[in-house]
Amino acid sequence: MQYLGIDYQMKHAPKLDPTFIPFGVWREAYLKDAKQPIAIAVERDKGRISVHHTCIHGTPEMAEADYRYVERYVKFLLWSTGGFRVSVCGCPDLAQRLQKDYAPDGTRHFDCTFFHQVYETPLEILSLPLEQCPQANEVAESMGGHMDGCRIGFDAGGSDRKVSAVIDGECVYSEEVVWFPKLQEDPDYHFQHIVEAFKTAASKMPRVDAIGVSSAGTFIGNAPMVASLFIKVPRSNWDKVKTIYDRAAKEIGDVPIVVANDGDVSALAGAMGLGVGNIMGIAMGTSEAVGYVDKDQNVLGWINELAFAPVDLQEGAMQDEWSTDFGVGCKYFSQDAVIKLAPAAGIELDESLSPAEKLKVVQGLMNQDDPRAVAIFETIGAYLAYTVVLYSQFYDIEHMMMLGRVMSGKGGDTILRVCNEILADEFPALAKKCEVMLPDEKTRRVGQSVAAASLPKIK
Repeated sequence: MQYLGIDYQMKHAPKLDPTFIPFGVWREAYLKDAKQPIAIAVERDKGRISVHHTCIHGTPEMAEADYRYVERYVKFLLWSTGGFRVSVCGCPDLAQRLQKDYAPDGTRHFDCTFFHQVYETPLEILSLPLEQCPQANEVAESMGGHMDGCRIGFDAGGSDRKVSAVIDGECVYSEEVVWFPKLQEDPDYHFQHIVEAFKTAASKMPRVDAIGVSSAGTFIGNAPMVASLFIKVPRSNWDKVKTIYDRAAKEIGDVPIVVANDGDVSALAGAMGLGVGNIMGIAMGTSEAVGYVDKDQNVLGWINELAFAPVDLQEGAMQDEWSTDFGVGCKYFSQDAVIKLAPAAGIELDESLSPAEKLKVVQGLMNQDDPRAVAIFETIGAYLAYTVVLYSQFYDIEHMMMLGRVMSGKGGDTILRVCNEILADEFPALAKKCEVMLPDEKTRRVGQSVAAASLPKIK
């Protein structure tokens, strides 16, 4: 197989998407003959800087391959680490093209706006000589694992909210309540629901010592800077959103509260259940939620929004309607992946159904061993195998824990089987190092909201 003059190998093309071009596999092939060193440094909050050294070909005939590689590389770094300043060192021509694409009126205008909103400073692409590359400044941070005292754990999902009352590590009460945060423009709707959940859990304990929150979104401290839960709230009213969790905690009393991205809390739940680190959690639901804890069960301070990081280089890949980019993770590891593959499998879905209802239709067919549904989940399993290759190039992963409604039932079993078969056949060293799995019973018992409860340290 060839793309932009680079020959790459893929023995198990996804059954329903044979033109899939796995970024990680293509990247390895691209780098074999790339000799010109460059570096990319990405700066985010607190002066943290991630630095990645790599190479390009640097010849006229490979100019388009070079740009495709560097542009996708920068895109992946932005959505994994987060950042507001990207220094491209040692390739001024490519840096200049990136500056145009990542400008407010450029091809990557969404990314430009997104990271401006997150860090409240304009996104910059700088061109520097290689020898002037900034120094790396990475600091991992401990997160959670505190089980003492009376704690509230809140998990803010897009379709339901879960809350647990936890006393000395034991869940004494939990509930799930349906809500519709993504449809509400008024942040008071969200605030009232959050407070109601907090008060319900508080009523089941003699006191409240701490509150932990697991929520979709990108956070600076406890402040949601961009979050799908508040997608309808106008930016002019965002001050209420940024303080929403701190204000809700004050309704309970003077207790510490810690808010974390739901993907990181999933990885924390896995680490607490397995008692190990180097865990990536991937939840396939409405979108793709990703979290990671390192060998010491610490978080890296990265945003891990891999739903919007590239996984597929094919020019005709499905477009994400929110980020406007093509070939990004949310269209491969969510209910959207199931829905997009249904026509290719010969399954016609009623357009009046919601995405969650469409997923249930396909899962119902899967329960009947319908070969069309089987092909869909086998295709997602192939996507996952080749993306494990990519993610492992940026994260040290020993356990990849698969979660979310797409992974439930026979469909999830099929995804896991195909993924592990491909890894064992094509990437045996990676298969031996990285275990792709469903959460075990102990991890399930810890649960998202219970892991969230463990986030704050009681003073």
